[in-house]
Order: sequence, then C-alpha cells, then structure tokens
Amino acid sequence: MSPTPPSGRAPGARRPAGLRPLRVATALLLGAVALTGCDAREIYEASLSWGLPEPISEQGQNIYDLYLGSNAAAVVVGVFVLALILFATFRYRKRSDELPRQVRYNLPVEVLYTVVPFVIIAVLFYYTVLSQNYVNELTPEEELDGAVASGEVINIGVVGFQWNWEFNYTDEDVRVIGETGRFAQLVVPTDTTIRFTNSSPDVIHSFWVPAMLFKRDVIPGRANTYEIVFNKTGEYIGRCAELCGEKHAFMNFSLKVVTPDAYRSYIDGLQADPNAAILTAPAGSSS
Repeated sequence: MSPTPPSGRAPGARRPAGLRPLRVATALLLGAVALTGCDAREIYEASLSWGLPEPISEQGQNIYDLYLGSNAAAVVVGVFVLALILFATFRYRKRSDELPRQVRYNLPVEVLYTVVPFVIIAVLFYYTVLSQNYVNELTPEEELDGAVASGEVINIGVVGFQWNWEFNYTDEDVRVIGETGRFAQLVVPTDTTIRFTNSSPDVIHSFWVPAMLFKRDVIPGRANTYEIVFNKTGEYIGRCAELCGEKHAFMNFSLKVVTPDAYRSYIDGLQADPNAAILTAPAGSSS
C-alpha cells in the first residue's frame, strides 16, 4: 500500500472540478494585467479614480469629485440591494410547498422603497446642479474689463474648422493656426482664469481635452463661452469629440499648461515668431 502524499490526496486523485474555473479566471486576470503593461500601483490608482485621468483644473476637480461621489453612492446602493437579495434567497428558500408569509399591502415597506429612491435621486440632482453651476460660472460682465486689464482673466478664442484648430489670444492680438500635418499648440498659464470662446465657420466640432474632464461644442453661428482655471502644469493631448467630416481623426492639438512667467515669455516669442507654436505632432497623438 503506497503512502499518502503530504497533500492528503491519494496518488492519481483528481483535483475537485469546482476549482478549475477559479484557476482559469485567475490565470486570465493575471494575463490581462501583464498584457496591459500596468504595475500594481497603476491598477490601484486607476481603480480609485474609476478610470478618470487626474484633473488639471479647478473645474475638472469639481467634476471629478461629483463623479466619485456618484459612484460611491451607486456602490452603497448596489451592495445593500445585493445583501437584500442574498438574505431573501437563503432566509426564504423553499422548504415545503407552503407559501411564505406575504408582505403585499405592507404600507411601511412600500413607503420605504418608494421614498428612499426619490431621496437618493434628489441628493444626486442637488450636487449635480451645484457642480454644473460652478463649471458654467462666468466672470460678471461689469468686472470683466478690469479683470482682463489686471491679468486675472485671459481671453482665448477657439475656432474649430475642417479640419484643424485656431487659437486667438485676443488680448495680445496674436493667434495660432494648425494646418494639415501640423498641429496647433494652445499654451495657457496656471492660477489664471482662462475665458474660452468657441466658434466655428463650417460644421459642429467639439473642443475636448480629456485631462480637463470637460468638453464644449463648437457650433456655427454660436459663441460658447466658459472659464477654466488650470492648476497643474504639463502637456496634454486635445481632440475634436464630434464627427465633423472626412479628416475628423486629424483634428488633434496640444494643450500646454505653464507658469505665468513662462506664459508671458511664450506670448513674447509668439509675437516675434508666429510659427513658434506649431508642433509636428502633439504629445500622445496617434495620428
């Protein structure tokens, strides 16, 4: 009689079939992680942000907080509902042909599952409106001229056209125009209110920088105005998020956020050489 191995299984004994799906799922998960090229820290940070990039503006941070709060509320509700389902499944599982006690016409229970969802919706709606109002808030017209003169507000006109971008620094009377194969660069300073005004001479485009967590349509015959305060320096890819024609995929640009001093130097250089703001390709572009 052969000795029993240390694992406690007799020689030739097969592993329980129930463990196979778990092993396969684990192997697939580890393989997917390896293929993405992400380390554990990147995966952890991405899971905490629910896939959103780190915001680079005050308005983006507000949207980011709203998004995380909404998802947290959804998780709490989902876990609670799942717990109720599991409780009902095991507590009231069939033991005989006799029906369990019914809760139909139970007024307190019906009021509870009618009122609670409305309360949740009202809370989410309230914070959504607060965030929307904050993101869409503009400098009052009576204060705008003074704010521009003091440098607190910078006006930039964004023109989307088939198929590129034009950025007009209206306060400095300079502009940057992208061309096919040559992508425009938009340079803005930190800690300054940037007042964007979108317009288009042809079809609808959409001004979108993913890291801003914000986009706004560029509509013919309509000026869309909004204000952004950037708080993180760096270079970010921007795109058109509206299918606008044959070469829509080439409507990329570069957003570069710099310090106020670097911005002033950039504007001085742009006034001396308008081509200083043209890139061969924006960072992160696949075009």
